[in-house]
Amino acid sequence: MPTTSVAAIPSALELLEARTWRAFDVDAEGRVLGGHDDSGSVQLVELHPDGTPTPLTALPGACLGRYLPGERVAVVQHDEGGDENGQLSLLRLDSPLEKPAGLDDLTPLVRQAGIVHRLLDVQPGRVVYATNRRNRVDFDVVVRNVASGEDTVVYDGGGMAGETVVSADGRQAAVAMTSAQPMSNYLVLAASGRHTELTEPDRRARHEHLAWTPDGAALVVTTDRDRDTTGVARLDLATREWAWLVTDDEHDVAGWPSPDGRLLLVETMVDGESRPALHDAETGQRLREVELPGAGTPMAGIVSFPMPDPVWSPDSRLVALSFSAPTVPADVLLVHAASGAVRPLTDGTAQLEGRRLVTPSSHRVPTPDGEQVPCFVYDPREPAPGEEPAGSDGTAGGSGVPGDGGTEDALAGSSVLLVHGGPEGQSARGFNPMVQAMAAQGHTVVVPNVRGSSGYGKRWYSLDDVRLRLDSVADLAALREWLPTISCDPTRAALYGGSYGGYMVLAGLTMQPQLWAAGVDIVGISSLVTFLENTSPYRRAAREREYGWLEHDRDFLEQASPLTHIDQVRAPLFVIHGANDPRVPLSEAEQLAAAVRGRGLECELLVYPDEGHGLAKRPNRLDAYPQALAFLARHLGW
Repeated sequence: MPTTSVAAIPSALELLEARTWRAFDVDAEGRVLGGHDDSGSVQLVELHPDGTPTPLTALPGACLGRYLPGERVAVVQHDEGGDENGQLSLLRLDSPLEKPAGLDDLTPLVRQAGIVHRLLDVQPGRVVYATNRRNRVDFDVVVRNVASGEDTVVYDGGGMAGETVVSADGRQAAVAMTSAQPMSNYLVLAASGRHTELTEPDRRARHEHLAWTPDGAALVVTTDRDRDTTGVARLDLATREWAWLVTDDEHDVAGWPSPDGRLLLVETMVDGESRPALHDAETGQRLREVELPGAGTPMAGIVSFPMPDPVWSPDSRLVALSFSAPTVPADVLLVHAASGAVRPLTDGTAQLEGRRLVTPSSHRVPTPDGEQVPCFVYDPREPAPGEEPAGSDGTAGGSGVPGDGGTEDALAGSSVLLVHGGPEGQSARGFNPMVQAMAAQGHTVVVPNVRGSSGYGKRWYSLDDVRLRLDSVADLAALREWLPTISCDPTRAALYGGSYGGYMVLAGLTMQPQLWAAGVDIVGISSLVTFLENTSPYRRAAREREYGWLEHDRDFLEQASPLTHIDQVRAPLFVIHGANDPRVPLSEAEQLAAAVRGRGLECELLVYPDEGHGLAKRPNRLDAYPQALAFLARHLGW
């Protein structure tokens, strides 16, 4: 089998150096509080209306932030080594910074070691956050008065409090609570130390992107209650009646109303592509298109640091967007609401000038039980825009199907199946440096949305719940069976995935051992039982609703665990993990590596002491990912 060192593929390494931007907030002057990872991890940067950046922070790890309305102050959420125990601090911006602020330069707002503080909302003079400090398990919602330092607990009813918005008068909070149903939550209204349920806790439904109407009489919610796809609806708080504003029976729709209640930014997701438009917030009528720079999405699909939602300026004139496309590292866009015009504040493509990048094609892969798995295919043999198709040299011509003029080499192509995390996540049309690097290395990269993925309706994301888990694993076999139709040799196929995607890698290698040549597992689950036993206590119940309950489903959890079938594994394995991972503990990787090595098989394990659930720091990525690329090159015979 041919071998190669990743050092022989400089274009692949250069792709891993790509810098990305994101938008966290925008003020009435058009300044965007953004994030940029030029220093190695995502740090706060202020982008001025002309796009000029001013670096704001130089913290040890990734951070995010929001402007405090009406003040030149940023609220900063940061943690230590990726442990996800968020701490909140203030950074004053009313005078120029001499240098980017380090941790000692920030003013503590809410800090307590070992405790989670998650920034939820900001209002004039107030910061809303969730914390598990009461018992380390349940999350309370707290409003902090910035001037006095006084905390007011607005919800302490137990459970996993998620997205929260506080009314303009500060008297009420709408809180999205994790329910016992998979991929579902319910709404509570908290006021005066009490809370009431706005929606049914046992209903199978999502409630996201919450916003108050200006009069405080209703909430605008993105939801799939009584629908297969999500739509945007208004919930009247007095009558508890729902009124749909924008729906699409074929595609998921999400909405973000302007602060003045006049406009609604609506995103329709079409096979991983975002198609935004501005609507009338009262009637739902479509007013004007928002033309993005290309077929992409605000969802970058980065496990360790997902892209933020669109955000309106306080005066409702502007919307700041984070945008990514397969050939565009994440950029910041500014949308002018009056016209729908889009102005890029950054240009992530300039750094990749001269690099050959691959644009994916969309496919539906049939399964034995009659389903169709959506997937994107990044084929390095396809000509890039403006290129002539290859053919005479046999490197890319033909489909490899007998009789179509293809060459023998066409069927010899290697492939990597990249499975997203979640499991309720979605692979969308965003820039992924490893996808492009693997394509630059010569592999066809297949990126599926196996059953259980979001973005294709409630029925599809429900098809892997609890005891249906292995149906999702079976999709991997269907994808492997399909590989010859895209001119790939099924005997040279590897699995690659992070988090739940890592579980899928391990499940494929142990439950379908004859199908896969290699696997790369990043912060993956090796045993559903030990994962649930050892994950952070505040996450356990939320994860049990998806995978199964230790008390009731242990037999199935053991059956569905890769570690149970480890004696079947044949393929070499490459494992990456963060020592501080609060979601999937390091012990999942350690017990896996010990078991695989105990069978005399190759298992490389890289552990990074300053990382959590994924690799948030560029130096670590530049250490781990080239080694993963070299591993794939070695075992797929690039």
